[in-house]
Amino acid sequence: MATPDPALVASLVEQSLGVLATASGELERCCWMVVHEHHHGVRPSEYDIREIDEDLYLAVLEKARLSSR
Repeated sequence: MATPDPALVASLVEQSLGVLATASGELERCCWMVVHEHHHGVRPSEYDIREIDEDLYLAVLEKARLSSR
């Protein structure tokens, strides 16, 4: 498992928190949506089951949780 680029993680965290603020969603879902968009180039549809980079998602989620406290 490779460690995700810290600059990329920080950028995706910022985007995730922005989505969270405007969509009033769950942090986990917002992080998943942003990582999905980064990986596939588009936001996921409601039933999108395409794979994402799990390590990147977990890194973004961890940093977002720390930032949202």
